[in-house]
Amino acid sequence: MKRAIVVVMDAVGAGALPDAAQYGDPADANTLVHLAEAVGGLGLPVLGSLGLGNIVAIEGVAPVADPVIHGRLGAAGAGKDSTAGHWELMGVVSEVAQPTYPEGFPKELVARLEEATGHTFCCNRPYSGIEVINDYGVHHLDSGELILYTSADSVLQIAAHTGKVPLEELYRTCRVARELTDVGRVIARPFEGEPGAFVRTPERKDLALAPPGRSALDALQEAGVPVHCVGKTRDLFAGVGVTDALPGATNEVSLANTTRLIREADGPSLIFTNLIETDQIYGHRKDTAGFHAALQGIDAAVGEWLGLLGDDDLLILTADHGVDPYAPHTDHTRERVPLLAVAPGRPSARYDGAMCDVGFTVVQFLTGAPDPDLPGRSFL
Repeated sequence: MKRAIVVVMDAVGAGALPDAAQYGDPADANTLVHLAEAVGGLGLPVLGSLGLGNIVAIEGVAPVADPVIHGRLGAAGAGKDSTAGHWELMGVVSEVAQPTYPEGFPKELVARLEEATGHTFCCNRPYSGIEVINDYGVHHLDSGELILYTSADSVLQIAAHTGKVPLEELYRTCRVARELTDVGRVIARPFEGEPGAFVRTPERKDLALAPPGRSALDALQEAGVPVHCVGKTRDLFAGVGVTDALPGATNEVSLANTTRLIREADGPSLIFTNLIETDQIYGHRKDTAGFHAALQGIDAAVGEWLGLLGDDDLLILTADHGVDPYAPHTDHTRERVPLLAVAPGRPSARYDGAMCDVGFTVVQFLTGAPDPDLPGRSFL
């Protein structure tokens, strides 16, 4: 069947890149290592058996004698957010980081948003997604103003209570914002509940810029190879190069849909999955116990997938950036990402390369020939 499955464990970094300080990150940032220290060792038997502990020294994860293809991949392009990371994994290297707004969005942009959407906005500053609805949710309900905020990443986020603003109206507002701004992503953040008990709902929607160049997804579609996206991978590429998409607002849903595709997908195809909770739910909140539990859920799913792989299937486990719990902030960290590649018939090997090597390898594996217009090289 010759299928490729690329699974991005969001924010599971494996060591600071040389330019980490330029992004405000410590030179010793290492999400996996520091997470393991924080929880007293990681319990990941399946990932450990593949060679996770051979990549870097991780408390609780011993090196094994016969790992799969394993190593670390570095970013050549700018940025440390999910958009830049996923794009680079698929061969689109961002030369310039997308704009951020540490002081909030300019008054001129907010005025244009208000005129174009018919809504007024409050907050307009960098904020944690949970804290912002706790701090501004009551004001939003009383005034009708939508909650506008950003983060250290290139994002414009709009939060609204589903009882105050219907979901489709929030989506429409975000589509308008997408047309007016140059941020990497515009994100709709619906929430519900009573004051003091507000919770975000799973109907988040990401509206990303289209990739500025041709990606491995485009190359596969040109070759007639279907690309099945799970979770936010479709949104991060604005649907460009994507055949179809399955939801993944939670890891449970993404893991189940990935398992379903591995069971059902016929013929050459790419399954491209993002597992969001290690980043969105636990990483930014420095909830190390929750982060560890999420990794254990991934570990169990990988164990199931190994039993479903055909003789010609390729499984790649990697990440897009870090979110080191020891960093002096709650944002992403500029890190290398781990590589574990299960390729039946390929010998065990250490491979340290570039993130774009993932897309290059997948295209060559599925089409039988390297794509000269994609950056990178094959690790098979």
